[in-house]
Amino acid sequence: MAKLSFLLSLLVAAVVAISTSAFAPTSSFQRPATSLDVRIKVVVGDGEPIESALRRFKREINKSGHLMDLRHKRYFENSQEKKKRKVKEGRLRRKFERMQRRRMANRV
Repeated sequence: MAKLSFLLSLLVAAVVAISTSAFAPTSSFQRPATSLDVRIKVVVGDGEPIESALRRFKREINKSGHLMDLRHKRYFENSQEKKKRKVKEGRLRRKFERMQRRRMANRV
């Protein structure tokens, strides 16, 4: 009887060990690729201060638009809010384009 209970408890322990390790992540687990694949490179010249290189890096990040994407994805945005935001961004973009054309026309 003692042998039977020992074998039964051993069997239960083996089943529990197998079932818990089945849900554990494997060592070859890779993070899924995101749509924000940032590939910005700044070459630092010899004797160039790190502050100026950092400033150039921040400027490149801003130009790429990744920060704005991350800010918009910070919270859930339903389709209606997304459309409103896109319309507002388009208005701002057209306004800045008009201002830029006026500046360039006045330059000549």
